[in-house]
Amino acid sequence: MRLMNEALDISTEFDNPTSTFFQMEKLNNWDMNSLSGSITWCRKIKKARHAFNQTSMAYEDTKSWSFPPDYPEKPELLFSSFRISHSVFRVRIALREIAESQVEDETGILVDPCLDDPSGWQTDETEERIIFSSPSMIVELVRNPFSLVIRDGNGNLLTSTIHQHMQTSLRNSDEPVCEIVHNQQSWEKRGRVAFTLSHDERLYGTGESFTSLNKRGQTAVLWSQDAHGCQTERYYKPVPFVMSNRGWGLFLNTTMPAVFDMGKTYDRCFGVYAGDPIIDLFLFTGTPETMLTEYTRITGRAACPPLWSFGLWMSRITYKTREEVEAVADKMRTEKIPCDVIHIDTGWFESDWRCDFAFSPTRFPEPEAMIHRLAEDGYHISLWQLPYFTPRNPLYRELVENGYAVAGPGGRPPTDDAILDFTNPEASVWYKNHIRNLISNGVSAIKADFGEAAPLAGWYASGYDGMKEHNRYPLLYNKAVFEATCEASGEGVIWGRSAWAGSQRYPVHWAGDAENTASAMAATLRAGLSLGLSGFTFWSHDIGGFVKPSDKALYRRWLPFGMLTSHSRCHGAPPKEPWFYDREFTDFFRYTVEFKYRLMPYIMAESIAAANKGWPMVRPLFFHYPSDRTSWFVEDEYLFGRNILAAPIFSEDDDARDVYLPPGRWVDIQTDAVYEGGFWHMVSGGRLMMPVFVREGTVVPLVEPACSTSRIDWDSVTLYICSNTEGSGSHYSSYAASYHPDIGLYDIDTVSGRAVGADHIICRKVYSLVKPEMRQ
Repeated sequence: MRLMNEALDISTEFDNPTSTFFQMEKLNNWDMNSLSGSITWCRKIKKARHAFNQTSMAYEDTKSWSFPPDYPEKPELLFSSFRISHSVFRVRIALREIAESQVEDETGILVDPCLDDPSGWQTDETEERIIFSSPSMIVELVRNPFSLVIRDGNGNLLTSTIHQHMQTSLRNSDEPVCEIVHNQQSWEKRGRVAFTLSHDERLYGTGESFTSLNKRGQTAVLWSQDAHGCQTERYYKPVPFVMSNRGWGLFLNTTMPAVFDMGKTYDRCFGVYAGDPIIDLFLFTGTPETMLTEYTRITGRAACPPLWSFGLWMSRITYKTREEVEAVADKMRTEKIPCDVIHIDTGWFESDWRCDFAFSPTRFPEPEAMIHRLAEDGYHISLWQLPYFTPRNPLYRELVENGYAVAGPGGRPPTDDAILDFTNPEASVWYKNHIRNLISNGVSAIKADFGEAAPLAGWYASGYDGMKEHNRYPLLYNKAVFEATCEASGEGVIWGRSAWAGSQRYPVHWAGDAENTASAMAATLRAGLSLGLSGFTFWSHDIGGFVKPSDKALYRRWLPFGMLTSHSRCHGAPPKEPWFYDREFTDFFRYTVEFKYRLMPYIMAESIAAANKGWPMVRPLFFHYPSDRTSWFVEDEYLFGRNILAAPIFSEDDDARDVYLPPGRWVDIQTDAVYEGGFWHMVSGGRLMMPVFVREGTVVPLVEPACSTSRIDWDSVTLYICSNTEGSGSHYSSYAASYHPDIGLYDIDTVSGRAVGADHIICRKVYSLVKPEMRQ
């Protein structure tokens, strides 16, 4: 029995022995002008075989039993290809009869039409194959029997598709092959494209996945759902994109249910299962940097969010009165803890959780005055809401009567709630007007909670059902909140939980409802790394965990990790405010938050650079060190930007941990101790309770902490110099200081800021007034 909104695993349809199967046979009718042809598909069934007291199912050729005899014995279906860039190749594989002119991209994922670009490519055609060659990639289409082969620019084999003639298993149904399954109950067709995996291959991505960072041996059911924590295989934010340590990757352009079986069913096979009538695959080659740059060029990148959003967000579930909000804001200032955002969760409505977009008049009188008063003290306000409207919600009837809700049988909602239909332009305008009204009245950000439960049984204004719209719903939801906020304030930021491919264009997203355990803290980091490798530059998480009141020891270890992510929010079951613990913890909390505010010039400079390339701020070590074998195995450390490495301490009993440092030399930012890269080191967490390192040759600009980012003195910059040269003032001519008028800060050019000189390294803090006239 499948429960409502339970993940839909379409790969199980390939196990149904009553289905008919079609397997790729040969490429026909190839046209070099359109780069398209047709593939012949051979008809198969699965037949029971009994041997040595064991029954199994194996493939066997079969004839068609369809009537009338208009249905071909061996269908010939469209196959087309496109050269997107030197390192990206696109193929479309039809699962039913369809013309190229009928193929339209309706997902909303792509920001580029991704049509054929032959520049830099050479094409050779022989009787056996068609070969496309660029400096970075070679693609071979072998005609008969058909196969698709991917090589790097030097001709080294990276992967190829798997077909019946390539079977290596004793039983011909064990190893997945490229195949269509025709379900005899639903009459639906699903497709599988199977790629070879090497014995030591590692796979990364698939969205915000809480499981082991290396996805080899796992199956990712790419279906957005409320994960209810971070200790399972469920996804808030699935993304059908994966990269391999062997230098290739793939993206499945779809919003339909999809499954990536990454060597779990059969170790040497990566099975891509798709629900669309045409499989639209993008294939990549290169380093992790190159592949992510290309992927985000195709699916979009985030603009850098406003400066204030990088400060601390203080929250709990939930502040329920104006007095409570103002008391927390005042206490943060009294305790001299930097903070930029106060978030009010579900409690700002008259009835808790009942989203009607209106402040409670009894508990939040004169909300505009409250917002104005807090703004004068350097605060921004964030508000919670969701797109589900319960029957007692005064807006419920309006949504249903106007057709703004997802419909079901008879036009009524298919669930108890009225779920806003973002595919209906009028419904989207209605919703965005409510968001714009809040932003126009001084609110700075909207928490776009939920969004993972678009009903499979629903019918949408787009004309599609939930198979097409369920996974697309988070993308449209994120887009609506982001656009409404931008239109009202000129600043683009949301606080989103659900996502799909393309949602990275609408930052920021957070990791959902983490449990209050060390295991959940580690899983949260893995999730952030996986999401970053899926194109998301900006990300956050509930510091200390969400589900229960935070244990002080865990909260203390989680806090520095939370400060060294792009966005930082303390949220969850109360208390989250540090003074409810004790004085010692409050002082530690202040020190740790101040550490992030000191780094704000570095964070903003790295964020701008990352957003421009589609790179994550939280990165696995191998992202910049792909040639270092050990870096591919580390999943409990990360790079924060290019030049800072953080290693959270997860165990309650530890105040130090083993840290692996990539090649080069690294400086402990708390002690100035120098460590050789390429080795493991036991390092104390220090006052921060987390080892933090700076890469040799780096100049990290710092500022004095302030109560909010709006009060930072950007004229006085501290340069933390990891230099190979003695001295201080003479260095400044080597560093290009530039002023960003759009965000009002200085940063150091990371290229010209690389130090050169003697063989030894000196790390020191040098104080200097950086002036606009120093620009080079």
